[in-house]
Amino acid sequence: MNTTKRQIECTIPILPVGNLARSLEFYTGTLGFKLDWGGGEGSTLCSVSKDSCAIMLNESPAGTLGTWVWIGLEDDSLFHLWRSRGVKVRQEPKNFSWAYEMKFEDIDGNVLWLGTEPRKDVPFEDQNNE
Repeated sequence: MNTTKRQIECTIPILPVGNLARSLEFYTGTLGFKLDWGGGEGSTLCSVSKDSCAIMLNESPAGTLGTWVWIGLEDDSLFHLWRSRGVKVRQEPKNFSWAYEMKFEDIDGNVLWLGTEPRKDVPFEDQNNE
């Protein structure tokens, strides 16, 4: 029996963005996240969330952009929703032994790597052809 107390509740990625107000509008308006805190006048940091999972956006100096974040999903409905809203697709859906995944880019070049459980109705991709 493991009696070790859990120390980590969750992980929250902090994405560097070029313009906080513009990115906040993208995350809340286009991607459907909600603003949790921050983002007001003069703010350089905020937290947005969707389905109780948070991402922090941090206005950063030029040249510090380009973070990746894994977003585990219950199903692939966000693949279709975000594509329909014109979000830049970095990788079309692929089925691997570890996940059925798709990658998007936000307006600052951050990669939003979405994934579900592997699909049983789609053949697996060759892992060497990524």
